[in-house]
Amino acid sequence: MSGATIKAQTGVPGLDEILLGGLAPGRLFLLEGSPGTGKTTMALSFLLEGAKRGERGLYVTLSETEQELRAGAASHGWDLGDNITIFEVVPPESLLDADQQQSLLYSSDLELGETTKAIFDAVERAKASRVVVDSLSEIRLLAQSSLRYRRQILALKHYFARHASTVLLLDDLTADTLDKTVHSVAAGVIRLEELTPDYGAERRRLRVVKYRAQSFRGGFHDFVIRAGGPRVFPRLVAAEHRRDLVRGKVKSGVEGLDTLLGGGIEAGSSTLLLGPTGAGKSLISLQFLAHAVREGGKAAMFVFDEELGLLFDRAKPLGFDLPAMRDSGRLVISQLDAAELSPGEFAQRVRSCVQDAEVKLVLIDSLNGFQAAMPQENSLILHMHELLQYCNRHGVSTFLTVAQHGLVGEMKSPVDVTYLADAVILLRFFEAEGAVRRAISVIKKRTGRHEDTIREFWIDGGLHVGEPLSQFHGVLRGTPILSDDHAPARPGMAG
Repeated sequence: MSGATIKAQTGVPGLDEILLGGLAPGRLFLLEGSPGTGKTTMALSFLLEGAKRGERGLYVTLSETEQELRAGAASHGWDLGDNITIFEVVPPESLLDADQQQSLLYSSDLELGETTKAIFDAVERAKASRVVVDSLSEIRLLAQSSLRYRRQILALKHYFARHASTVLLLDDLTADTLDKTVHSVAAGVIRLEELTPDYGAERRRLRVVKYRAQSFRGGFHDFVIRAGGPRVFPRLVAAEHRRDLVRGKVKSGVEGLDTLLGGGIEAGSSTLLLGPTGAGKSLISLQFLAHAVREGGKAAMFVFDEELGLLFDRAKPLGFDLPAMRDSGRLVISQLDAAELSPGEFAQRVRSCVQDAEVKLVLIDSLNGFQAAMPQENSLILHMHELLQYCNRHGVSTFLTVAQHGLVGEMKSPVDVTYLADAVILLRFFEAEGAVRRAISVIKKRTGRHEDTIREFWIDGGLHVGEPLSQFHGVLRGTPILSDDHAPARPGMAG
């Protein structure tokens, strides 16, 4: 097929990107999935997209009534209009008569022949260039044998090919046996799946099983169906996004912290903040975010763990007026519910922000919350790898927070993503002179030098980072030992 061929777009946002433009015109495609996965909604989107382009469409239904289809379309705010014809294939009246159900006049052969003829007549009348047949389960039941079913599908294929119609065959996979007949006949096969987690909303995903003589984006892709229709979130492939960038330094605006980081971090790198709950991970991340906004850039913040009102109230006394940043258009801030969000949709939200050339920083708080959206640890790491690489190639700095289990002593992370990050900042509580204090250190930085010291930091109307804790040993264990007579005093504290 020539690369200049104009494809039949599906009308489903994201799906045409996966199909590299849409469906090959004049071909027959299979859209399969269990009941409730969204086949009818996607098929209606396909016909509506054709109607927008002046193409006539035909929806042949063997299972639903016209009234049900129009009601389903109306729930999305769709008007099928005059360019889309709905044709109901109804059984012969005698089949509804209990006294005649066993009549030889209506054997399966005759029923199948009448059904096929009715479909062909409807296509002739509608002169449709886009056709949906819903569903193959009824045709399979009428055929009663695999051989007769295959012959019928081939007859449909050749008939539609002569009429240059682009056809979607829907299959609800309710047959007792797994019949791959249509897979071999169709030019392409798209499979829809619905997953039910132990808690939270259902998750939908699709996969292009086959597309003859055409490349496509493989793998599973999350999608949702909401008012207004379905939307697909193509799997992110960071290697497709490469840019030549001049990278500068990203600073926090806090002298001690920037010194600890060797002058700051490189723009477009990823930074992971590890530490127990309440150690100050969000505060340090906000310090970088606020400085980026003050320098004239934009930032995006995705919050999984905290209610925004509480976050705003907590951040304001520390010098971060997040509502003002948001209202100025310099900050995009979103509160996310991990139980309702698929990883693909989250990645799409981040991509939408990063596509703004003024966005310089993305903060994800926290990775623990994001992990709840996808319990499989291996998948989480792969998702984060692609997302961080994507941001990196756009010159956007990414900050991730991870809460470790425990408060002092040995800490464990729910998932180890330290190897993905370009820089890792470690926070710890430690006890000294009868008080709980905080320590910060940089344990990894791929780009440039950094201090290998441990510094104390405190929160007093803002973030303050002190001198290296040279008099202490064992700070990271949580119970340090003094090597001198007195612990180093913080400014504003007695020695």
